[in-house]
Amino acid sequence: MPKPTYHILVCSNTRPPGHPKPSCGSQGAGQLLMAFSMGLMERGIPPGQILVTGSACLGPCEQGPTVVVYPDGTWYSKVKETDIPAILDEHIGKGTPVARLNPNAIWEG
Repeated sequence: MPKPTYHILVCSNTRPPGHPKPSCGSQGAGQLLMAFSMGLMERGIPPGQILVTGSACLGPCEQGPTVVVYPDGTWYSKVKETDIPAILDEHIGKGTPVARLNPNAIWEG
């Protein structure tokens, strides 16, 4: 298999009911995983060129769902399904992180 161009990680961590800390899984991460996969297929991107993987906790739970795009190391917070076309078309398609989604703001305080 050739080396993927990008790897999209979607935090899909889910905590048990009643846990005091939020989780990306309870905020719609499962739908994001499916929407990323469907979006890649709709764009005709060959399997393996871009990987989409669910992950365990990435850390910034209060700002989830969290998505990280590698090799750039770009973090997106509070990602909604409606944001996925922009991430796929602008970031993955053109190599430019989506400015309106305020990438990497998680770490700016």
